[in-house]
Amino acid sequence: MVRRDTGWYGGRVSDHYTLRLPPGTTARLEHRAKRCGRPPRSLAQRYVEEGLRHDDHPLIHFVDGPSGRRASLLGTGLDVWEIIATVRENGNDPETTAEYLAVPQGLVEAAIAYYGEFREEIDEEIALNHAEWELGHAAWQAGRRALEE
Repeated sequence: MVRRDTGWYGGRVSDHYTLRLPPGTTARLEHRAKRCGRPPRSLAQRYVEEGLRHDDHPLIHFVDGPSGRRASLLGTGLDVWEIIATVRENGNDPETTAEYLAVPQGLVEAAIAYYGEFREEIDEEIALNHAEWELGHAAWQAGRRALEE
């Protein structure tokens, strides 16, 4: 599985920005970076990008998991890609999707708004999940065939 890392969105680094941090922040950043196995600068870049995204989309936060770091909908345990895939499966109807997922429609709308801004990233996550499903399904089919022999 490809690991996504929200610290380098799209792999582009173009702007240089210098800033001073409050006392103690650098030490905390270095400690956290060591625990994550990342360079402090990379972790700081991730925090800035994710913070800006969260400010623009307050119901979205970022979580780590087996497939890497990804956008998730606060309070639901659902990733944005899961919401968008479900919206598509329900004829692009947010109301039906909200009922199906048993979440408020406003949360589905928040995921849709995030998707509107970061469509390529979410589409990639949906495609990766589909590819993993295909592999798992093929393994299941092979197992079923083996049982029938």
